[in-house]
Amino acid sequence: MKKLASTWYNMAIVLTVIAIVAGAGLAYVNSITKDTIAQIKKENEEQAIKDVLKDNQVKITKTEEVDGMTVYSAENGSVAVKAVDPQNASFGGDLTIMVGFDKEGKILGYSVLETKETPGLGAKAGDWFQEGGKGSIIGMTPGVNNITVSKDGGEVDAITASTITSRSFLRAVNAAHASAFKTGADVETSATQQN
Repeated sequence: MKKLASTWYNMAIVLTVIAIVAGAGLAYVNSITKDTIAQIKKENEEQAIKDVLKDNQVKITKTEEVDGMTVYSAENGSVAVKAVDPQNASFGGDLTIMVGFDKEGKILGYSVLETKETPGLGAKAGDWFQEGGKGSIIGMTPGVNNITVSKDGGEVDAITASTITSRSFLRAVNAAHASAFKTGADVETSATQQN
């Protein structure tokens, strides 16, 4: 077999063929895995709702979209909100969380659903703000407590060396509360704060 001459034209043809074959392969893999990925994502969100509302038997009575957030109202008056930073200003890009509030608007829990933050730094958001964590927000009420980082005059300690992610996370929490309040959910706080 004769070797192809190393010309610009031949290289362009070979690279085009490689790109087409690789693209077709990726499209095929995507087509056979997209339903499975969607099912896993749905199951993770359902589990996150139970986790943040601290109730494995929770019954969701209403789901609605408010300001780009998905609000899940539970039978017992608690609310879970799938939220993102409205400014989309996290260090690694989108940061998606699920936050649970009791009927008084107090934070019951949260779960990080998606993040592209730096491992060991911004990715610590999954634990940092939990009960017992250095910057715990559990039990706080947006609008009553100043749920911003202490560097900005707030009540929450930022993740060490990851203030940008901390700000983004806390903006998402405040936006989640504001969205829950707008739904007419049985949230009894008198004011909401969105930073």
